[in-house]
Amino acid sequence: MEISQNIIPQLVIVLLWLGGVLSLATIVQQFGTTEQVRKVVHIGTGNILPIAWYFHFPEWFCLTMGGIFCIITFLSYQLPILPVINSVGRRTYGVFFYALSITILVAWFWTIGKPQFAVLGVLVMTWGDGIAALIGQKWGKHPYEIYGNHKSWEGSMAMVIVCFIVTIAVLAISEGLTLTLLPIGLTVAIVATILEAISPSGSDNLSVPIGSGAIAYLLSFILIS
Repeated sequence: MEISQNIIPQLVIVLLWLGGVLSLATIVQQFGTTEQVRKVVHIGTGNILPIAWYFHFPEWFCLTMGGIFCIITFLSYQLPILPVINSVGRRTYGVFFYALSITILVAWFWTIGKPQFAVLGVLVMTWGDGIAALIGQKWGKHPYEIYGNHKSWEGSMAMVIVCFIVTIAVLAISEGLTLTLLPIGLTVAIVATILEAISPSGSDNLSVPIGSGAIAYLLSFILIS
């Protein structure tokens, strides 16, 4: 009984946040582009994890929510659910990979008492990839292609910058702001951008968060611990 009572505020926070994200996406769908809808959902859902970190959501709750998210997103490809997410002109398993990566990061880092690296991995993908795509579409004048993925140098540079800032910000909160964070931030930013560029369509939602979280954790263990 104590667990169910204590978890009610956290459940309300999650439901209110998701409801707000989906409501905003529905509004954007009426007036904006399909890519803008995708980015609203992409960025909005990704910010659930720092909320969970801030409010100290327990591991079991985060894993349960992640598992439900995985099931719903997977079923959404076969059933007419989540039309706001799956009607944006792309037929990939990117949304499912996104949910799966969040769940894997929680299972890995929440269990060892290092939730900041799960948050870092997700925010690198959420904001780095999200901003890179928007910058690339609007100002991308120098395109390039890797393994069939069409990118722009402007978008990739934007991702490096955003990922660097995200990494420094998260680690500064958890580890303290020191010069040691600079090489960690730069390495994570470059690796994340490379993974995003070479990953087949949709799979960057899996490779970038997990790769970023893993690299940040390894470098922090070596340079900070």
